[in-house]
Amino acid sequence: SATYLDWARTNLALNGLDLPAHRRVQADVREWLREARSRGERYDLVFCDPPTFSNSKRMQGVFDVQRDHAALVDDCMALLATDGLLVFSTNAQRFKLDPGLEERHQVKDISWQTLPADYARNPRIHACFEVRARALAGPRTSEGPR
Repeated sequence: SATYLDWARTNLALNGLDLPAHRRVQADVREWLREARSRGERYDLVFCDPPTFSNSKRMQGVFDVQRDHAALVDDCMALLATDGLLVFSTNAQRFKLDPGLEERHQVKDISWQTLPADYARNPRIHACFEVRARALAGPRTSEGPR
């Protein structure tokens, strides 16, 4: 959204980062991911923090993070460099990771490491995962309380 892009611009500036070196795009993320893949783009790091639900006028259909997250993660993974990292985060309180993702990718639950102290009483308020290509990773791990 324009609001989030504004926040990103402000954060880059506040942190002394070169604004022209960082591309900010307003688009339907699913469409953008498909187009980036067709252009052969690759990224070392992808941070994906989708809304719990969206029915924006700018996109086709409705996005529901619980229903749609597996396809979104797979689309992000298709853009990762060989040793890249996807950080997938959600604030959906009843979120359950699709088990198929752990079969296709190396997934590590890092929710407890990224949960703000103010929310420690209710750890279900946030979920966060590191996702890597399976070929590069060892056994599945899930650390910390959930």
